[in-house]
Amino acid sequence: MTGPWPLADGAEDGGVWRQIFNFENYGDLLALVHNSLLAGALLGLVGGLVGVFVIMRDLPFAVHGISELSFAGASAALLLGVNIVAGSIVGSLLAAAAIGVLGVRARDRNSIIGVLMPFGLGLGVLFLSLYKGRAANKFGILTGQIIAVDTPQMAWLLGTSAVALAALVFLWRPLTFASADPEVAEARGLPVRALSLAFMLVLGLAVALCVQIVGALL
Repeated sequence: MTGPWPLADGAEDGGVWRQIFNFENYGDLLALVHNSLLAGALLGLVGGLVGVFVIMRDLPFAVHGISELSFAGASAALLLGVNIVAGSIVGSLLAAAAIGVLGVRARDRNSIIGVLMPFGLGLGVLFLSLYKGRAANKFGILTGQIIAVDTPQMAWLLGTSAVALAALVFLWRPLTFASADPEVAEARGLPVRALSLAFMLVLGLAVALCVQIVGALL
């Protein structure tokens, strides 16, 4: 074809589009994202089940507080050169335990959550500023890296998910009762505060799982 804007060879018969939308090596590409697909499925399963009680117990604000401490734990682990997932889990569990002992009502815990959020974020940013390694590791904690889930990290995610799911199976019925009507549940003899603390620890594990996939900010 002549003219000032010649097309590439084969463009007229769809050759360019065939190069863009080429699925000949789809099987090879699928193997590269195997861990990512599994991690996303785990996040959907654990997050969906835990999210039921997050709404019932009015805990969306608490999730943010836990994620900030999870971010701080992961950043500290990155700075110290130890396992990032383990650091994220430790940070989440510490924050969850602190929130869990404050009671089952939102008004009993919102103030401390408001303190935990900037505290955790500030610690995380401090640790990242001291870290002299690759910048990709820093941004991975903040924004997640679902396309870069390696096999050791996948093992941590599988273990964390298994513990969280097993705890939910064990706690589901009494936790549902205590979440729907804590006063009546306590009058019936259920350990409402112990259930609250146990669920917060499960929530901490779920948040640590999410931080590895979608990042602390999201």
